[in-house]
Amino acid sequence: MSDRRGRTGSRLPTTIDTTKPHEARFYDYWLGGVDNYPADRALGDEIAAHVPTIRSMVRHNRGFLGRAVRYAIAELGITQFLDIGTGLPTARNTHEVAQEVDPAARIVYVDKDPLVLAHARALMASTREGKTAFIHADLHDPETILADPVLADTLDLSQPVAITLTMIMMYFRDSDNPHGIIGRLLDAVPSGSSLTLSHPTADFNAAATEQAVQACEHAGITMVPRTRAEIERLFTGTELVEPGVVTLEDWHPELAEEPRFEVESSAGPAWIWAGVGRKP
Repeated sequence: MSDRRGRTGSRLPTTIDTTKPHEARFYDYWLGGVDNYPADRALGDEIAAHVPTIRSMVRHNRGFLGRAVRYAIAELGITQFLDIGTGLPTARNTHEVAQEVDPAARIVYVDKDPLVLAHARALMASTREGKTAFIHADLHDPETILADPVLADTLDLSQPVAITLTMIMMYFRDSDNPHGIIGRLLDAVPSGSSLTLSHPTADFNAAATEQAVQACEHAGITMVPRTRAEIERLFTGTELVEPGVVTLEDWHPELAEEPRFEVESSAGPAWIWAGVGRKP
């Protein structure tokens, strides 16, 4: 039978400050969602002024997530997912894609945004055979995720898990030790597990990317674009599956489903590198 559980007892703030932009909410705005506020839309528009194709890019990222989920199940035999930096519920969430392929798939979502917590019920919809859950936690402290009883209650950590970090590691400075955080997550899962990661870069247009970074920093939001080589190093501890770290559009396009979002065909490549690595 289905199981819908959520962890709400963390020490993170549970009140929503609508006067300041939040990563999950301006991303929702770019995706055409309605769970955002004037401050989120203002920053979203400012970034879009520097990166006019940003809406197309985040839609490409959503498509990559779906392809990576289907690849994990079909090619790697993984049916458990730890989706960190979940964001607000929108079309084609991880559990929707995974449980279409395997109704028994299990998913744990993690996000620090109290608005995502408020919408956790939508994220925790599940097939009768599968299970989904939500943990309100911050990836800066991975131990709070790994020690949460909801994780052990939902996922079998003796079996492979697909760790999903799409468009989240850019919020971590090098001083935050992103390699150590990812390494701790990988240490907690067995051989055969995978790491799915997408990350913006300045490799395609350094000037425009720097303007977007400055807009975020001015709003109090950390934004760290990284080079392709730096992003490849985030996969340390895994073996990259083909085709390696590539632009979003070039990662197994044959796995795409009928588009659920309108994407500008003439927008050019997304300024986002992506890949999947498997823990040996």
